[in-house]
Amino acid sequence: MNRISIICLGVKDMAQSIRFYRDGLGFATNEKADNPKVVFFNTTGTKFELYPLKLLAEDINEKNPPQIDAGFAGITLAYNVKSEAEVHEVMELAKKAGAVIAKEPQKVFWGGYSGYFTDPNGYYWEVAYNPNWSFDENDMLVL
Repeated sequence: MNRISIICLGVKDMAQSIRFYRDGLGFATNEKADNPKVVFFNTTGTKFELYPLKLLAEDINEKNPPQIDAGFAGITLAYNVKSEAEVHEVMELAKKAGAVIAKEPQKVFWGGYSGYFTDPNGYYWEVAYNPNWSFDENDMLVL
């Protein structure tokens, strides 16, 4: 069975990213320094998904999608939650931590509820809730 255990993001400013993820979003880490050479965050699980690039850009913003040839790398990270209210909570945490809201939370075509933000390095995050999803005892999304 294949597992993705580490997702590596190149960051422009390590200290800013530490403040965003550790201090702003509350991601767990044993790292205490504000500007280490590398940092690992503890997560309860990861899913790996492939999605057509054009459709991903349109999902972020149908009227003005990120331009693939202008720097959009076609990578998004997903923060899967258990309720619409939690979508708003995470989006607010991200905003307070310095994220730019790319798409306000809303009902989406696939029957769920989601919004997008970008972190300080420009990576897109989708915060998503689907009423048909369930989570196991380790809070891992069950598909």
